Amino acid sequence: MTSSETLRSVEEDDSTAKKKRDLFYDVYGPEGKAEVVFNSPEDNSVLDLKDIQGLVTWVLGEGFMPSWVFIKNKPLIPKVVMLYMPGLDAALFLSLSKMLHNLKKICGKPRPVLALSCVSDSMQTIDALLTCKMKRKRDENRPALTSHQGFHYSNQYIQMSPNKPLIPKVVMLYMPGLDAALFLSLSKMLHNLKKICGKPRPVLALSCVSDSMQTIDALLTCKMKRKRDENRPALTSHQEEGSHDTDSLTFTELTKDIPFPVTYYTLTEKELEENGYSLNQPGFLSTLPAPPGSPFHEMLALDCEMCITNEGFELTRITLVDIKGQVLIDRLVKPSNAIIDYNTRFSGITPEMLNGVTTSLRDIQELFLKFVYEETILVGHSLENDLLALKISHELIIDTAVLYRHPRGTSHKKALRFLAKKFLAREIQQSTNGHDSIEDARATLELALLKIRNGKVQPSYQQGPDFGSPPSFTRKKFLSILSESGKTSSLIDDISIVKRYASESSNAIPVISDDEALAKTKKEVKNDKVHFIWTQFSELHSYLKKQAEDSDSLNERLAEMMALQTCQNNSAKQKGFKLKASAELKEIMARMDARIYNLYLSLPTNAMMIIFTGHGDTAIVRRLRRMLAEQNESNLCREKIVETLAEFQAQAEVALCFVGVKH
Repeated sequence: MTSSETLRSVEEDDSTAKKKRDLFYDVYGPEGKAEVVFNSPEDNSVLDLKDIQGLVTWVLGEGFMPSWVFIKNKPLIPKVVMLYMPGLDAALFLSLSKMLHNLKKICGKPRPVLALSCVSDSMQTIDALLTCKMKRKRDENRPALTSHQGFHYSNQYIQMSPNKPLIPKVVMLYMPGLDAALFLSLSKMLHNLKKICGKPRPVLALSCVSDSMQTIDALLTCKMKRKRDENRPALTSHQEEGSHDTDSLTFTELTKDIPFPVTYYTLTEKELEENGYSLNQPGFLSTLPAPPGSPFHEMLALDCEMCITNEGFELTRITLVDIKGQVLIDRLVKPSNAIIDYNTRFSGITPEMLNGVTTSLRDIQELFLKFVYEETILVGHSLENDLLALKISHELIIDTAVLYRHPRGTSHKKALRFLAKKFLAREIQQSTNGHDSIEDARATLELALLKIRNGKVQPSYQQGPDFGSPPSFTRKKFLSILSESGKTSSLIDDISIVKRYASESSNAIPVISDDEALAKTKKEVKNDKVHFIWTQFSELHSYLKKQAEDSDSLNERLAEMMALQTCQNNSAKQKGFKLKASAELKEIMARMDARIYNLYLSLPTNAMMIIFTGHGDTAIVRRLRRMLAEQNESNLCREKIVETLAEFQAQAEVALCFVGVKH
């Protein structure tokens, strides 16, 4: 379709939509109003994230009518604004409801919604809301044969005869070179073969360049799980880690006789987008092509450590190692903004370490680009965060967080320390003084090489991750589904979320604060061509995360919850226990309520606003679980902490959904 045809199609759609709205107003009258009516909840009925998503598809798309809510005069709704406010659970709402009078006035009473889990973070919830589980089409599972005479089989493999015990022996004949196209072209010459065996079953080769010996080796050998005492012993120091049996080998030697080319394991353009890699962003530097005829590093491993400044996460240490594990760069970096949290527990960076450091981000960028060229394969674990901190754009990536799949799907990623322990028989990130970027970079490099040497498809009992067969289901962007129903969307959120979940037809609008999100959303709701708007107010969630890591605040919360649990006055319990709120928390709640009301006032008549909180204070749950795992309970009784943790978990799992219509 040409650009003029596309424009004409859009104009026709807008014209059709306007005619429909005019027709609806003729039917319902100028005073017609859309209304939200919550149905009485059935016994033991619990809403989940799919119900929230389903409400949007019912109002805007081709979804099914939800059972938990009735939308009166639904055709009058011109657009839906979904506001995500993580951190507000039922307990906090009940305790501070007076601070949210505008929210209650607009939407009335909320409906409780079951969170993904008591430890889920915002990204997991966002992923569940902005993607949809779709059944994978059959031709996505296995490449179809190109000929119209392709083979037809059921989804099940051939079933053995019940007389299997009568088979005395098996003869296996290997005939390399006969592919499906050649067989279909010359099948008349193979009438005896067809008579004996019938139709063949297509099988995926190791690769399009594999030779007979590689195939024979795959058929006549079996990978077995290595016994524990055969595992390479864990290394005890960085010096030992750098001295392994690959030190004397070149990149060519290390990648000789591998099942697939190394580039087979690099992220595709789609995978880069789905995993939040920022490419060609304003203010970013891009890696350059290697000078013709000059040698360069074909593969390097990167790991960065960050601290928290008043502008967010900033780079404080960078480590780059070559394919032999030798350190090329290991430098401390002075952030350009004031540090508010050294993040020592994870970064290993202390104020003393940065004393006297003058190296700037610009200095590191120049040094980095001397080692990493456009053709260099960069290895790391969730490298989107490292490259974002470096403000560098690079497309040739092997990401071990993606390479080693999580059994629960792409929205979950395994920790590097878990992968190192399972596949390298090595304990890393054990120090209480924080992570070591040299140790982490070497671990990611070895994990990548392990996968490259052993190939992609490995059963779960082998020494490697299970990629197995393609799943029966895949996930599709929610905004793409709305687009298929003729609805235009705008995604207003942090750049990592915008990059990952915006569709080709949606408006992607990155923001860095709640106030900016409010301003951009108010502007976007005036656009008559936009039907769905997503945005997020994250100030409360950020506050809760900060409080969970503050020891004094944590102890105060624990003492408060323990007092509630040990209260013997039943009448006091019946009246309800009001959680204490700091002045800072009250200010945050008041600002949040004001932003909601400000956004509501900007909505056109009959626009629907859905406010969903996702989960409660999952940060304190994760902190308490960590304390118990590390047996770091300070002076508090372990039994009391376990009881308190159970209460916090129960609270964090009850999210809220508010639904209102602008009148």
